[in-house]
Amino acid sequence: MDSSEQKKHNSYRYEALFNQASMGIIVVDSRAAIQSANPFALRLFGYVLEEVLNKPIEMLIPGRYHSRHVGHRDVYSHNPKTRPMGVGMDLFAIKKDGSEFPVEVSLSNYEDQEDQFVIAFISDISIRKKAEAEIEELNNKLEYTVEQRTKELRVAMQDLEQSKDELSKLLEREKELGELKSRFVTIASHEFRTPLSTILSSTYLIERYTTTEEQHRREKHLQRIVSSVQLLTDILNDFLSVGKIEEGKIQVRFTNFDIEQLVADITREMEVTLKKGQRLVYRHRGNREVALDASLLKHIVINLVSNASKFSPENGPIEVETLCRAGVVRLSVKDNGIGISREDQKHLMERFFRAANAGNIQGTGLGLHIISKYTELMDGHIECVSELEQGTEFIITFGSAGAQQPEVRGPKG
Repeated sequence: MDSSEQKKHNSYRYEALFNQASMGIIVVDSRAAIQSANPFALRLFGYVLEEVLNKPIEMLIPGRYHSRHVGHRDVYSHNPKTRPMGVGMDLFAIKKDGSEFPVEVSLSNYEDQEDQFVIAFISDISIRKKAEAEIEELNNKLEYTVEQRTKELRVAMQDLEQSKDELSKLLEREKELGELKSRFVTIASHEFRTPLSTILSSTYLIERYTTTEEQHRREKHLQRIVSSVQLLTDILNDFLSVGKIEEGKIQVRFTNFDIEQLVADITREMEVTLKKGQRLVYRHRGNREVALDASLLKHIVINLVSNASKFSPENGPIEVETLCRAGVVRLSVKDNGIGISREDQKHLMERFFRAANAGNIQGTGLGLHIISKYTELMDGHIECVSELEQGTEFIITFGSAGAQQPEVRGPKG
């Protein structure tokens, strides 16, 4: 390939990158006049190319920032280099219809024989900002709760001067609430990032698939969005469950039901959530009628099966077994996954605990804590049998659950 053909080839390549990029790209000259904008940028701002060519870049910036922006770009023109724009500041852009939206902007530059040009790479961060606002709102609510509890504590201290033991418990309670708030903010910020990024990238890509032949691609990204939203819901549900447990708001309702039917229905529903090639094997032995809280038991089964799938490789079996005999109900979930060390098994049921070999697998460290509390509320016992790289089996036993009569019971306390 000669030099001219190579240049032509490179030109086609750069043009393809420019036109197909999933972020806005705008090129301005030394006078800050727009010389080019890619299709993504035009859709983002609601213009056609002819409407922006040779217009000042300030047409895409809210009016209240115009004078300040002119000063900033003059400074940049004297010392041009590749860098983020507006570090430490909230940046906003304005569409043709007058609506504003938050953006992130990175700047680069190049020169040719005629002029100096600046390239702006623009990303709409509306979804991320909304998520950050929601997290901040949750944080504020938690802070308000801590403040309210602290006020209640001050009043209680005056009434409990003669009871040091009770006062000590209340102080410990406030400390735990503060820790729970801090851990929530840390874990939520980390765990929300991946699904939110997936939702954002899939949303951008769906916009590009416009033909009937690309329907399967749209469906793939829609499924990614649904899965990410479900993950966010599961994380929030875990925090809500812990909150209810900590506040003593869980009511246990014992009813008679068919445990084999319940667990079989759960395993069928969860088959679609398993990794590629994984399969659920369920078997039941003994009597079918038990007296437990069906809702709490369902949560336990779902969480254990979900963990077994998450910490196991593809194409592996997950075995679920229930046994009802002589007034004893036994549930076991077994996998052939990464296993748990003996040292980590001592802390499995602690709130927020993650095993040493689970650091790269998404999770809040709340699932087993919630399971242990639900098991305790139904007078049960949970046991873990595991070796590293040899799989894990969780066994839950309810001593006389099969012989109980239906009743409603509040949390122990």
